[in-house]
Amino acid sequence: MAAKKRHQNQNTNANSESSNTTRKKVGKKKENKEDNGVSGDLKYKIFIAALAIAVGYMHRNHVYGMFERDKHFSHLSNLERELSFRTEMGLYFSYFKTIIEAPTFMNGLDQIMYDNITEYPDTINVLKRFNLYPEVALGIAYRWYDSIMVSMNKPTKMCWTVNRGEGMSPVQSCEGLGEPSYFYVEAVFFLNGLMMSVFFLFGVYLSGNVYGGILAVATFFYNHGECTRVQWTPPLRESFAFPFLILEMFLVTHTLRTKSPSYLHSIGIALAVVSFMLPWQFAQFALMTQAVAVFCTYVLGYIGSHKVKVILSGLFVGLLASYVLLFGNEMLLTSFFFSSLVTIFIIVSLEPLLNKLNFRVAIWAVQGALLVAGTVGIKILIAKALRVADDEHIGDIFRSKFSDFNNFHTMLYTCAPEFDFLAAETYWKLLKTILLPTVILIIIVFSIRVLKLEYNIWKKTDLEGEEIVLEGEHRSKPHADYVYHMFQLAAFTLMAVIIMRLKLFWTPHLCLLTSLLASRKLFGWIGGREKQYAAVTVLLACMTIEGIQNIMHQWSIMGEYSNYPLEELVEWIKVQTPKNAVFAGPMPTMATVKLCTGRPIVNHPHYEDAGLRARTMKVYSMFSKKPLSEVKQNLLDLKTDFVILENSWCVRRQKEGCGMAEIWDIEDKKNRHETVQACTKLRDKPEPHFSRVFRNDVYDVLKISKW
Repeated sequence: MAAKKRHQNQNTNANSESSNTTRKKVGKKKENKEDNGVSGDLKYKIFIAALAIAVGYMHRNHVYGMFERDKHFSHLSNLERELSFRTEMGLYFSYFKTIIEAPTFMNGLDQIMYDNITEYPDTINVLKRFNLYPEVALGIAYRWYDSIMVSMNKPTKMCWTVNRGEGMSPVQSCEGLGEPSYFYVEAVFFLNGLMMSVFFLFGVYLSGNVYGGILAVATFFYNHGECTRVQWTPPLRESFAFPFLILEMFLVTHTLRTKSPSYLHSIGIALAVVSFMLPWQFAQFALMTQAVAVFCTYVLGYIGSHKVKVILSGLFVGLLASYVLLFGNEMLLTSFFFSSLVTIFIIVSLEPLLNKLNFRVAIWAVQGALLVAGTVGIKILIAKALRVADDEHIGDIFRSKFSDFNNFHTMLYTCAPEFDFLAAETYWKLLKTILLPTVILIIIVFSIRVLKLEYNIWKKTDLEGEEIVLEGEHRSKPHADYVYHMFQLAAFTLMAVIIMRLKLFWTPHLCLLTSLLASRKLFGWIGGREKQYAAVTVLLACMTIEGIQNIMHQWSIMGEYSNYPLEELVEWIKVQTPKNAVFAGPMPTMATVKLCTGRPIVNHPHYEDAGLRARTMKVYSMFSKKPLSEVKQNLLDLKTDFVILENSWCVRRQKEGCGMAEIWDIEDKKNRHETVQACTKLRDKPEPHFSRVFRNDVYDVLKISKW
């Protein structure tokens, strides 16, 4: 059924010649008017594009400025810059370094595809395991840039000597794109500048005018510390991946607005999905929520099966392409994302059969039950068929969130602040900038509009001017894109509340939805355009009071990176140990050892692999209450020569129940009655199983006796 107001005008003229003359004149005037309209539209597009470039440039400078002020990065030595990339960041940067230092690019690629340094003595494909396509792309770009500049005989960096004081030796510091660490972080900040440009355009598109884009960007800047951490941790996977999620959601929104999208839309979505998934293993979770949000929009009748199939085809092709490009990474096939796509395709294909129920609530109940049962069931079947257990810890983490279940691995996750529930401080910050109240207002206004529309459809009244099709594969209702974004916001909210780290999806989406304040469709009831924009301007001014303070606080963060104990450790390893000496120790330190010394390591911070989790558990037995003979045997099983003992790990306790001894008491019931940890014994008297070969204020290096 289509409800659309139609007007037909029939005019007759006795004098056909006079009528023809009139029509020609009217046609000429109309043509001039269209020309002016095209010219005005072009100027408007140029204006929007210029603003997009400007906000992108501002954001790039904003994040780079904070990064520089926090570490005084421009005055660090090459080694200090590498040391500043702690935990996973150092691991990822080490592969960029491998590619650019190899004799040829193909040789460097071969080294990371057949790597026996990261999980010695095993050989693994780290390109498959660690989502390293950004490092590959940047490695190619750096080699091209360096070779071109050399051929043109142009300098690529400027170096000088920095006196560090405090009895520390002077260091050479180089600045410029010819410096690998500079090239790397500049690429990250440039990409995130582009992200802000797309974010602005997204706000303009969603709201229908430029004011919406300004609102989205302004609220992002005002809540910057809650939206991203790229300014503090540029090498993390999210720094490369998140900009492509914004682009992908933009394309999905455009597809939802298009009356009859073609499968060319699927190709665009697929390319964005690949760009999002290749850099980040967590991308699958965000995309799963998107598939479910689109499905919910379909269930409520706002889009038909055709649009669902177009969008899901893009998601599915992108997933399969990522699977191939990641050399058959099994975690993609055993993901909830894959199983949800298969399930939704099946449910949509069953539409003619389900419609025979003739009762909307019953259809919804069946569709919901099929979605849950199919998604979970298919995932379990595929995981068992492929014998993949790498993502079992994800289920364990969620289980530990809502029950008293805990084990060694879940405790390592949940004891970290970023994997805890969303902190109350975050809600308070978003309240102070009026971001949360604003979005709640938008949700209320939109909900009232949707309920009114549904009531009118039910009563079959007051539908003039609305494009509504209630039957068939092309069925549609107004504001399907807004409905999708409401469901997407609900999913991102749930993710953020459960795992604080995932607020990077939630807070930017809140900022994006503020653009709807400028939408005439939703807030035209305020009055004329001038009244609406005046009200929005007042609200934005109120947001600015706290927002500017947040920006000034970020700008006021000043630091100067220095970690002399770690630098001393690294220099000792490079000078005093053989190049094939194998090291074990705390995961963050192992990434640094690999990056700065090139020595083989047996464990590292990328914890999403079942085998690596088992390795780390053996290494971390040095923080348990096990006898030293057992700790030694665990390390010998991993072919380890040296173990690094970081003293703080033995005693630190981030919160109740999170000390290493407490974590081990959950797992190692046999030795929980012991009073002294193995690490204490290793620090005080490591003999005869170990011998101390290095010590400073923070680190001990112990050589393992081979007898």
